[in-house]
Amino acid sequence: MLGAVETRSVSPVFVGRAGELTVLKEALARATAGEPQALLLAGEAGVGKTRLLEEFCAGAVKEHAVVALGGCVEIGAEGLPFAPFSAALRSLLRQLPDELAAAAAGQEEQLARLLPELSAPGRGTPLRAQEGEEESMARLFELTVRLLERVAAERPVVLVLEDLHWADASTRHLLTYLFRTLRSGRLVVIASYRSDDIHRRHPLRPLLAELDRLRTLRRIELSRFTRGEVRRQLAGILAATPEEALVDRVFERSDGNAFFVEELACSGDDCDHVMPETLRDLLLVRVEALPEHAQRVVRVVAEGGSTVEYELLAAVAGLGEDALIEALRAAVGANILLAAPDGDGYRFRHSLVREAISDDLLPGERSRLNRRYAEALEADPTLIRADEHAPRLASYWYSAKDANKALPATLTAAVAARRRYAFAEQLRLLERAMELWDLAGDEVRSTLRPVDFTEAYPPCGCDPATKPLQYLDLMAEAAVAGRFCGERERALKITKRALRLLDEDSDPLRQAWFWNQKGWLMSSLGRGDGRAEITRAEELLRGHEPSAVHAEILTHHASWGALHSPGPEALLAAERAVEYARMVGAEDIEANAQLTLAGLLVESGDIEKGIARMLTVRDRIAGGHLTRDLARVHVNLPHALESVGRSAEAIAYAREGIAFCRRYGLSDGEGWVWANLAESLVSYGLWDEAVDAVAQVGCTTTGAKPRVGASERLSRLALYRGEWDAAAAHLAEARRLYGSHAPQPQYALPIARLSLGVAAGEGRIADLRAELAQILEQGLAPGTQRYAWPLLLVGATAEADARGLPAAEPGRAKAIDIIRRAAKTVATPVPVWQGYERWVRAELLRAEDRATPEDWAEVAELFEACERPFGLARVRYRHAESLLSAGGDEETRARAADLLLAARKVAEPLSAKPLLEDISLLAQRARLALEGHATVPVPDRAADDPLETFGLTSRERDVLALVAQGHTNRQIAESLFISPKTASVHVSNILAKLGVAGRGEAAALAHRLRLFAG
Repeated sequence: MLGAVETRSVSPVFVGRAGELTVLKEALARATAGEPQALLLAGEAGVGKTRLLEEFCAGAVKEHAVVALGGCVEIGAEGLPFAPFSAALRSLLRQLPDELAAAAAGQEEQLARLLPELSAPGRGTPLRAQEGEEESMARLFELTVRLLERVAAERPVVLVLEDLHWADASTRHLLTYLFRTLRSGRLVVIASYRSDDIHRRHPLRPLLAELDRLRTLRRIELSRFTRGEVRRQLAGILAATPEEALVDRVFERSDGNAFFVEELACSGDDCDHVMPETLRDLLLVRVEALPEHAQRVVRVVAEGGSTVEYELLAAVAGLGEDALIEALRAAVGANILLAAPDGDGYRFRHSLVREAISDDLLPGERSRLNRRYAEALEADPTLIRADEHAPRLASYWYSAKDANKALPATLTAAVAARRRYAFAEQLRLLERAMELWDLAGDEVRSTLRPVDFTEAYPPCGCDPATKPLQYLDLMAEAAVAGRFCGERERALKITKRALRLLDEDSDPLRQAWFWNQKGWLMSSLGRGDGRAEITRAEELLRGHEPSAVHAEILTHHASWGALHSPGPEALLAAERAVEYARMVGAEDIEANAQLTLAGLLVESGDIEKGIARMLTVRDRIAGGHLTRDLARVHVNLPHALESVGRSAEAIAYAREGIAFCRRYGLSDGEGWVWANLAESLVSYGLWDEAVDAVAQVGCTTTGAKPRVGASERLSRLALYRGEWDAAAAHLAEARRLYGSHAPQPQYALPIARLSLGVAAGEGRIADLRAELAQILEQGLAPGTQRYAWPLLLVGATAEADARGLPAAEPGRAKAIDIIRRAAKTVATPVPVWQGYERWVRAELLRAEDRATPEDWAEVAELFEACERPFGLARVRYRHAESLLSAGGDEETRARAADLLLAARKVAEPLSAKPLLEDISLLAQRARLALEGHATVPVPDRAADDPLETFGLTSRERDVLALVAQGHTNRQIAESLFISPKTASVHVSNILAKLGVAGRGEAAALAHRLRLFAG
């Protein structure tokens, strides 16, 4: 309405910020070259963030970039879900309609949750999502990122998201996802926020801490102006050189805050007048100078939200059109209000002024204005955009303190938030509805129906379309929303409260449902393993008719058993879960139970049947017949194939799963698949690709468990490559992520295996024995052979390598016996684990000096049929060592040389340093001239004494012998009649010549290579 009114900035001269502006321009240049950029702009209120962005965006437009602005909206206690992204996408749609339409092609209905204009005319958003709720939210996030990348594929796009301190949780989650997964496109994303508003408990604080860890993110902090910059700003405002006394007064009062400088400079006709004493007076002084009708309109706008549409304002203000326009002209002319950049509405030039005016309203005045806003929207919903109607109406009625109106409006807004996958906003709205529940009258509550406001997660055996909504329905819906948005603490609190309310209730189905939720939440929060809660839920259902609740709880029971105690009981629970789900027609729950059952079948030895079940679920998902747990089959199938030694198939299915997860935006599921792919790549001998796969885990998920797997893979590779410090560091990270609650074999045993490997590499045989004995004392559960055999192999190999080490002799026979007895309890259902069983047996025989070439030949023959090239290389080395130790003719020596060459061919490209060292030293000792180039140099003449290879002096050999026996520097000094300092120097020289990091490694190497007679 006031497009012709001049709205120039109060400060026409851009002051300072040269360094910050340069950073932004450089980011645009890099983005234009194809490297997407992410920046955070922080500063206190009024310091000049918006002005800096305006200056940068104006320059970006001159460089032919497309600029899309979006701001977070403050409405009541909660913002509009995804408000800044919706506004920015709407701007892109207006500027690049064809490009945006092409980028969104095929995904319009999903993306319409952010930008309703993309939805086909006449087609509403369905009540239930097409996929599982959590997966759908992840897919929406992924689709949004890919949309922005496609739009910015050919031209630079600047996406500016302002006022992040007001961002709703869904916006924060989407922004985090964008910053973490942005991979391509000529895109610059800038998010600004008030740093002075971020108190200790502000919800933005955890996000900022997480974003600080991203190497791809740059943060810009705006400081206040210096006195010289204040002088320049005043000169621009006044169009004249200011007097130094005025500069001093303004600088002192404003403390360099750019907005306060403007307000002080323009607070009267004469800038030398007596300045306002308080900040509130400073912000209101120009408002109070407006005509009365303009002040009234400004007060109405202040209570309407960050931006108020003209038609809505006209309906609420109660002025004639001419009077309203005149009032708006006065407010805009005074630089208090501005025309909104998008749409026909008005906003305050600075939010501090709006906050001051809103705070100045009387309590009755505020509630009356909110009531008028609510009544205007109820009378004519078209006054604002349809996607904003529900949350704004709920906020207005709540602020109007009308519980009878606010309760149904809040519930409607919660449904709208759920449809947009804004689960954090849904949770807050449901909590507000619970607050309003007792304040609303019975006549209002009796008209509400569960079918209209909830997904009816706990079926209660009656028609949700006819029974009235209950308070416990809201609690159930809120608990699920809390799970989906990651607010598990709040969800657990709601669940516990619901169970207290249900103590006197006779509804066992609902009680069982809440107990099941509690079990899931307790486990995910690390408060326990959830078993007691599952048991309680099952007890409540005993004797009742089968239902979806039965099927869901049985599935949870089976999943718990598969993770914590795989075996016949878990298998039976999974079979019952499938049966119950089929009986009640719960297709999604059945698919979940089928996957659990399939995994247990594979672990029990019924491999083909289990894999076939997984492939059936996979085909049903691909055909669109299932709606939840879309990613799980793509996680479980490669995992199962790897467990039976079919690594090549596992790799192929994992890559297919990654493509599937990306297509549907299942980022968390993608992280799990990457972790499984990394494991199969390690097994298959593609170690560099495995490292790349591990890197993708952190880029796609924040879940702890897949990152445990990623750290485990890195630690294992470091052990294989002799990088002991790195192995220990990755092991520590895996332990930190895993925690100590609810031990699960699939994590506990691999972590223990790594711990034993690090101890062996550092020569800590006593620590290794103690830890292994403790693990084996607890027993190895059925179905855990994929974790148990590698664990036993580390222990057996360590005992064999320590043979002859004096410090290892006490307790060695007992340790060997413990391993041998444990091995008898572990299954060997497939060739790969048969090979491991024979390998463990051969290592135990080597530890007793009884291994023969035939023993190692048998192991090698089994591994030749398995997809484990590095394992085969290690076995071939041992076979060659056994042949040479047994003596023999030249044919035997040639056979040993062939075995070493084959092992070296595998180890060299993998950079498996310990194995390469073993191969080279064995060849030297046996006087074998291996063909080709060795990673570890081999002297031209093999030494009679292997210690000559390392260049040790006679005295250093004596010291090493004592180090190998576990002597300290003082004990070495006493034995050799030298000073402790001299002993220390000898030890340091020995460590350097051997290329090891510590005394333990030196001792282990000496005895592993038989450098001293046993």
